[in-house]
Order: sequence, then C-alpha cells, then structure tokens
Amino acid sequence: MSNSSSTAYPRLHQRSQIVIPARLASTRLPQKLLLRETGKPVLQHTFEAAGLAHRPSGITVAVDCPELAAAVTGFGGSSVMTDPLLPSGTDRVATVARQMPDVEIFVNVQGDEPEITGQAIDLVIEMLEKNPSAQVATLAAPIRERDRLEDPACVKVVRAGDGRALYFSRSPIPHARSWDDSMMQHEPPLFLQHIGIYAYRRDFLLTLNELPESQLEPVEKLEQLRFLEAGATIMVGLINHALKGIDTPADYRAFVQRQSRLTLVG
Repeated sequence: MSNSSSTAYPRLHQRSQIVIPARLASTRLPQKLLLRETGKPVLQHTFEAAGLAHRPSGITVAVDCPELAAAVTGFGGSSVMTDPLLPSGTDRVATVARQMPDVEIFVNVQGDEPEITGQAIDLVIEMLEKNPSAQVATLAAPIRERDRLEDPACVKVVRAGDGRALYFSRSPIPHARSWDDSMMQHEPPLFLQHIGIYAYRRDFLLTLNELPESQLEPVEKLEQLRFLEAGATIMVGLINHALKGIDTPADYRAFVQRQSRLTLVG
C-alpha cells in the first residue's frame, strides 16, 4: 500500500469534494433514484441535502447512464459519466478523483441517502483534517435496541478511544459475555452502527484496487475490512442517529410520508 501510517497531512481545511455515485439499476426498488412522488427525484433530494455541508468545495454526481445525467442537469447539478460496468460506487468516486488532481479529500455520499445531513459530511471531512495519519473517515451511531444489535443487516463497528476503527462486523460486537439490558443505554454507547458514508484521501482512493487480497472482506462481505487488513487507519465519527437510506418500496413510502409532514409544517 502506497499510503503508510507515517504519511502526514498537517494542513487543516484541505480542499474536498462530494461525489454522489448514481447507478440506475436497483434490484429491490427499480430506478429508485428517479422516483419523484415528492415532486423531486430521490437523487435531487440527496444532492440538495449534501449541499448543506460547509466544508466541501462542490458536488459531482457520478452517473452511469444518460437518464441520470439528464436528471442531474434538470435540477442544476454537475455530473460525470462513468462506465456502467464499474463494480462499485467507490470505483465511480475514483473516476471523478482522477479528473480532479487538486482535490485532496473525496466524500462518497450514496445517491439513495436523501436525508443525509450537512453536519455528517462536514464531520467525516473534519476527521481526516484533524488526524494526519488516517486515510479514511466514516461515521457511526448508537444502537439502542437489542434486535438491531443482532440484525446481520446492521453493520457494527468497534472503535478505539481516539476514534480509530478496530473492527467492523455483522455480528454483535463487542460481544457481552454476561448480558445486561442496561448495556443498551450505556454512555458513552457500547454498541455502534456503522453509517455508510466515507471520506477518502485522494491518493489512498486511487490505490484501492492495488490493495492486497483480503481474507476477512469476503467472510463478512464488508469492503472496509480490506482497508484495515492493508494497514489503513479509519477514523469513526459519532452522530446521534443512523441515517435512513432508501433500499425498498417500504423505505421510499416512509420517506415520502416524512417529506409530506415536513411540507405541512413548513
């Protein structure tokens, strides 16, 4: 790995860019990024929410088809066409990074996160700015329900006292040898849900494909374990509540209802 832990990035307020990887195909909710029962496509909601962050210099949507590019143009955004055969959103972010050599930090915001907050984006950038030896930053939120803790779809993270990620898992971690329900309300929280937003240093992002093959990643089906196995430092910032992404028709219906209530209040 070209990024060693001795690499230093001492200057705060480094130039950063939000990249929203946008893929049209979706198995559980077809073309979800273009759904617009609220009057705006999901992708526009995400773009506008991300635009409330203060630290980034701008937002680029990394699209995989003309339909999404047209949607971005329609709401006044900027897009870059990427290869539709790219295997992941991270690869789309890297495509944009290669075109922006003067940007030091790239934030990967998923297109199906219309309720992302500007504060969350600013926090992952700040985590990299304040931790010179870290290559990646991400977020976590407290887990307060035991069924959530035991749900394999909820990815858990354990971090050190300084915020460094120690391990990510679909299993409940840390594992309580002797369970007590009061553990769920412990302060600071004992159990943390990983939130899938990442900030990458440019040089680390561009060398991800060169990382050695991981033994842990295919077991847990978690990409971030490959980073840890390669010796990367991942900083984990804490937010109060998990973000609500859109994966299923039920997720989208709930989002539409929340937006409707916000409109009535406004």
